[in-house]
Amino acid sequence: MNIYAENETANALPFVSRIEDVFKAQCEAGLIRRGTFDRKARIAQLDRLKAAILRREDEIIAACFADFKKPAAEVKLTEIFPILQEISHTKRHLKSWMKVKRAMPTLGVLGTTARIQPEAKGVCLIIAPWNYPFQLALGPLVSALAAGNSAIIKPSEETPHTSALVADLVAETFSPDLVAVFEGDVAVATQLLDLPFDHIFFTGSPQVGKIVMTAAAKSLASVTLELGGKSPTIVGPTANVKKAARNIVWGKFANNGQTCIAPDHVFVHRDIALKFNDAVKKEIGRVFGETPEAQKLTPDYCRIVNDRHFNRVSGLIEDAKSKGGKITLGGQVDAAQNYVAPTLISNVTADMEISREELFGPILPIIEYEDIDKVIQQINANPKPLALYIFDKGKTLVDEVIARTSSGAVGVNLTVVHFLHPNLPFGGVNNSGIGAAHGVYGFRAFSHEKSILHDKHSITHMLFPPYTGFVKRLINIVVKVLG
Repeated sequence: MNIYAENETANALPFVSRIEDVFKAQCEAGLIRRGTFDRKARIAQLDRLKAAILRREDEIIAACFADFKKPAAEVKLTEIFPILQEISHTKRHLKSWMKVKRAMPTLGVLGTTARIQPEAKGVCLIIAPWNYPFQLALGPLVSALAAGNSAIIKPSEETPHTSALVADLVAETFSPDLVAVFEGDVAVATQLLDLPFDHIFFTGSPQVGKIVMTAAAKSLASVTLELGGKSPTIVGPTANVKKAARNIVWGKFANNGQTCIAPDHVFVHRDIALKFNDAVKKEIGRVFGETPEAQKLTPDYCRIVNDRHFNRVSGLIEDAKSKGGKITLGGQVDAAQNYVAPTLISNVTADMEISREELFGPILPIIEYEDIDKVIQQINANPKPLALYIFDKGKTLVDEVIARTSSGAVGVNLTVVHFLHPNLPFGGVNNSGIGAAHGVYGFRAFSHEKSILHDKHSITHMLFPPYTGFVKRLINIVVKVLG
C-alpha cells in the first residue's frame, strides 16, 4: 500500500516516497505555518483525526484482533477511548495551554516586562510499540498537533495489520507535510533516527530507549521516553482482598499481560496470603473461565503477539519451574496459537528469570512477606519502576511505601487506571522513562516555552562598564541588597 498518494487538498504535497523528502517537506512547511497554525487550525486537525477513528472503528478492532486476537471491548477501552478522550480534553483546554503567560519581575529587573510564550518544537518523530499499537501511535500525535508540530510516525512492524491501518488512516486524514507514517523494521527506524528531529517521542523498552537517546544526542533533540520495568504490587495486611484481586487480575491479564504498567509481581502479607491466592484464582475463573479449556476458548483473552515473544514468555515459566517455582494456577501453553494461560507462580527465588526480567506476559509471581522493610529494600534495589501499586485499608502503610520508594506513578487500591486520568502526567523516572505525556503534560513535552523580555524603564545600564568608582559602589549595593 502506498501511503504517500497525492492529496487533493489545496495544500497537497506532491507524491513522495523517501524519508528524507518527507522530513524536508515537513521542515519547510513548518516554517511557513509558523505563526499561522493557530488554535482553530490545530483543533480542526484534531477533529479530522477523531472523525477518521470513529469512521474506521470496525477496522481498528479487526486489525488488533488479527495481530493478537484482542477482544473488541478491550480495543475500544484501551486503544480507541484513550485517544478520543485525549482529543476532547485537549480541545477543551487548548486555549489556556496556548495562552501567553506573564512573568512577574523581581527587583533586579524592574522596568521590564516579561512573558512566556509556548511554541511548537518543530518536526517530531513518534516511535510506537506493538503492545498498544493503535493508541500509542496516535495518542502522542494528539499532543504533537495540539502544540503546533508536524510529525512522522513509525509504528511497530510486530503488529503489521494495525501498522498498515495506522498508515492508511493517517494518509487519508493528513497531508504528508503535516503527518506521515513510515512502516518497516529496525532499518527504517535507524534511518529515521539519523535525521535531526526537533523532538522524539519513544515508547518501548529501556534497552531501545538508550539507543533512541543516543541518536537524539547527535542533533541535541529533546526526547520523551516512555519505557517500562517491573512494576511491583504490595497487598498489605488490612487490604480488601476481593477488591485487590479484582483490580490486579484486570491490570495484569488485560492485553495478555503485555502492558508496561501491568502489575509485574505481587508482595502479599503472610497473614492474608492464602485468602488472597484463593481470591485471585476465583477472579480469574470468573473473568476467563474456571477450567483451562474455558480459559483458552474465551473470546475475552488476548494472545501473545508473535512466536518470538511466546517463546520468551513460555521460557520464563519453564525456567521458574526448573528452579523450584510452583505453578499454582495455569501454566498451559499452545505454540500454534501463541497462547499462554493466566499463570500464578509461588516459591519465587532471586535466581529465576521472572525475578529479573520484565515479564510482559500473563505470569503473576506471588511473594509472601512479613516485614515491609525488606519489601521496600527489594524494590529500591531494582531500577525505578514505571508504576507501583499498593492495596491496604490503612493510610500508614500506603504513606510509608510512597515516601520510601521512587516510581513513575503510584496506584492505591487500583491498577493501571492512572493512565486514563487526563490531568495526571504519565511517565517514568530514570530507567522507566524521561518526560511525561497526556493532557497539558503532553502539550508541554512537544512545546518550547520561549521567554520574552521587554525593556520599558530598566536601569540595568547603570551597572555597565566602565567600572568607575560609582558603578562599583552601585554594584556592591545591588549584590548586598538584592543578592
